[in-house]
Amino acid sequence: MDVSIKLREFTKKILLNDIVNMAHLGPRAFDAIGGEIVQTTAFVIRPRQISRYRSEYIRLVDVVGENEKKDAFLSGNRKYTAPKEYFYQIPGIPIAYWITKKAVLAFGSYEKIKEILLPKQGTSTGNDEKFVRYWHEINASLFSNAMTSIEEAINSGYKYFPLDKGGEYRKWFGNNEKVIKMDRKSYDELLLLGNHLPSRQYYFREGLTWSKIASELSVRYDPQGFVFSSVGLKGFPDKRNIYAVLSYMNSKVCRYFTNIISPGLSIISGDIEKLPYSIIESNEIDQLTKENISLSKKEWDAYEVSWDFVRHPFLGVHIGSSRLEQIFIAWDDFIAELILKLKGNEEELNRIFIKIYGLQDELSPEVEEKDVTIRKADLGRDVRSFLSYAVGCMFGRYSLNFEGLAYAGGDWDDSKYTTFIPDKDNVIPITDEEYFEDDIVGLFCAFLKKSFGSDTLEENLDFIAKALGNKGNTSREVIRNYFLKDFFKDHCKVYQKRPIYWLYDSGKEDGFKALIYMHRYNEDTIGNLRIDYLHRMQRVYESEITRMQETIDNSNNAREVAAATKRKEKLIRQLKETKEYDEKIAHLALARIPIDLDDGLKVNYDKVQTGTDGKKLDVLAKI
Repeated sequence: MDVSIKLREFTKKILLNDIVNMAHLGPRAFDAIGGEIVQTTAFVIRPRQISRYRSEYIRLVDVVGENEKKDAFLSGNRKYTAPKEYFYQIPGIPIAYWITKKAVLAFGSYEKIKEILLPKQGTSTGNDEKFVRYWHEINASLFSNAMTSIEEAINSGYKYFPLDKGGEYRKWFGNNEKVIKMDRKSYDELLLLGNHLPSRQYYFREGLTWSKIASELSVRYDPQGFVFSSVGLKGFPDKRNIYAVLSYMNSKVCRYFTNIISPGLSIISGDIEKLPYSIIESNEIDQLTKENISLSKKEWDAYEVSWDFVRHPFLGVHIGSSRLEQIFIAWDDFIAELILKLKGNEEELNRIFIKIYGLQDELSPEVEEKDVTIRKADLGRDVRSFLSYAVGCMFGRYSLNFEGLAYAGGDWDDSKYTTFIPDKDNVIPITDEEYFEDDIVGLFCAFLKKSFGSDTLEENLDFIAKALGNKGNTSREVIRNYFLKDFFKDHCKVYQKRPIYWLYDSGKEDGFKALIYMHRYNEDTIGNLRIDYLHRMQRVYESEITRMQETIDNSNNAREVAAATKRKEKLIRQLKETKEYDEKIAHLALARIPIDLDDGLKVNYDKVQTGTDGKKLDVLAKI
């Protein structure tokens, strides 16, 4: 049974008696327990009822910390009184002691939103490991977001389709990261698994979606083409009312009502059905809502996690400059303008709905900046995302000559790459010193030249290095250190621990590191990496060790000898590490291990590290 249903049954039992008083502590009542999940209240009940008795409540839910809640309680400034008769006029009979008389009347004066919005709970597959993927894991040629029905989908030849899975607090548009396997074979299996594809007649229909598990309701527009899940719930208003319903559900009025009906962390379809709703048709509301969807989508699509990502914003901001510093300023201005416009639109919609429901005394239309769910420009994050895009171009995932994904499975097309040619071997080494012109720093410099020209190369490198934190003596050294130490960690974070660029890593001495692109992996990739890159790295170390020994033997400069001795010791450790690594890689190279993108990243990531004897060899960086 859903926790919220159990809570309602418990509430009904309590209200058979009188609540004398209650301290509503909310989350973080005890310093030893963090997060929003554990919420606490303490109360005294009288085992009888007194007519029109007004119980006393102290509301501490927005006070953080044990001592802070204690001080707020003793201050007596957060006191409410309410007759329990109010509670019986609210669907579900919640103990919403903070509710005003006007709000109580709203529940009785307006239709329920279920009269115009049909909320539905979607699929729970029973085996997400098999049927659900992040969209970037799959062969993109097998993905479609243009289907309009199950029949069309299972007969289309495509295998993967967008799946609503809830996600973080975000309004209007976004959180589109997951896909579900629903070709005919998978569809037949899913009919027998999990919750057997409930509400499937509504799959792929246009609608509104929200997260079941959330501290606040945030609703997003879903175009046609999506399946929805048991945690990414979905509602279906008629076409004429879809924008008015969306704007209402994202308004402060709806938040106020939702917090009354569903004060916990679970927002189920039954809660949504009970919201009061005034049926209105307004061109102004529709236009503001459409603009909000568009603004939110523009920001969502500016990042690689969107399947509608076209190119990095540093290459999409057209200001006639090849200086990254100026380009970032233009990007910052663009995002700030989006935020300001969205904030203004939301406040205007709040004014409209507050007036309709007569809640001027209870609510103000102002929107806090934290509630505008467009991410601000961030120099460090956005520069790191630019480096990620550059790596994508190095591997051919993206191209300076092609919008969106150039290659993520399927057939390779050389004609998509004319300005900047991807690495032909699908192996990009990351070295701690500048040993090769074609290592990742060399390729990145070549990418910058092709993108912005040679004249601004050094200035742009300096700008990037400064944004990365200047861990090094030169800009190239800073960028090299970032790729060596932090790039893969950032990549795993952005890609939800499902990296598409795999890091072959010999160990703590940084003897050998190289990236490959998962979608270009084949049975010869590990062998090529071993022969053409690992062995070449070993030869470099051997040569450098010899050179350092010559310096030690022939130099009369004590400082020079000390530096050469120190570097020789490091090179010896790195050479030793690469030889030990070579023994592991050799087994895997000889095995010529194939992968199937359909199996998902986790399966393939383990598979390419497992020898024919079943032993895991740990040649890839840990995720």
